[in-house]
Amino acid sequence: MDDVPMGSRMSAKRVLIALAGTVVSTGVIGGTLWICAGRWDLPFVWAYLAVFALMCLSGLLFLDEGLIRERIRPGGKGKDGELIPIAKVLFTAHLVIAGIDIGRFHFSDGAPDALKIVGLAVFAIFGAATVWIMCVNRFFSAIVRIQSDRGHQLVSGGPYTLVRHPGYVVISILILSSGVALGSWWSIAPNAAFVLLILRRTRLEDRYLHEHLEGYREYAERVRYRLIPGLW
Repeated sequence: MDDVPMGSRMSAKRVLIALAGTVVSTGVIGGTLWICAGRWDLPFVWAYLAVFALMCLSGLLFLDEGLIRERIRPGGKGKDGELIPIAKVLFTAHLVIAGIDIGRFHFSDGAPDALKIVGLAVFAIFGAATVWIMCVNRFFSAIVRIQSDRGHQLVSGGPYTLVRHPGYVVISILILSSGVALGSWWSIAPNAAFVLLILRRTRLEDRYLHEHLEGYREYAERVRYRLIPGLW
């Protein structure tokens, strides 16, 4: 499928909704980190929240509105819906551990600032890449399903010419870099578990698309690898 344009005009209503959604989402994440840390004077937390806010705002402004609704509340029946609550629990655990670690007990917060900056840069780059991939693929649902109600078609352009599931590649790197950006090694553990679930999802979704999405078998013959060129 061809890339989907973002639209030439943006309504004031959408901008306001995007701003409100960004404030709420960033506030929830920031509140969790600050409450668990018990302090405000954490510059890398502020930088992390700034990057997250830009990522959230750009997604709410530029993603297909149908995709935003689909990711918030998937329509129809699908597979692997249980990944959504599990992912939320794991990411919340990541934030709680990071806050406690960097603000109170300092179990594993000895990473040098230079490494935190690298982690933050990776977090920002792959956050932007995540938004881009979702702009390319307006069917990037949070569950595995054929979105016939949204005119689901094969997407094979842009990053999908390299691997079949580029979104899962960038999301995996994004969430692993989150702990480095915050400066807490222990907080990476829940997100590492999340990456294992993404690997499971990749296998399940790839098999499902082979069976149910028109043109996917032929596409898979052209693009041989799911996540890593030359490996898998």
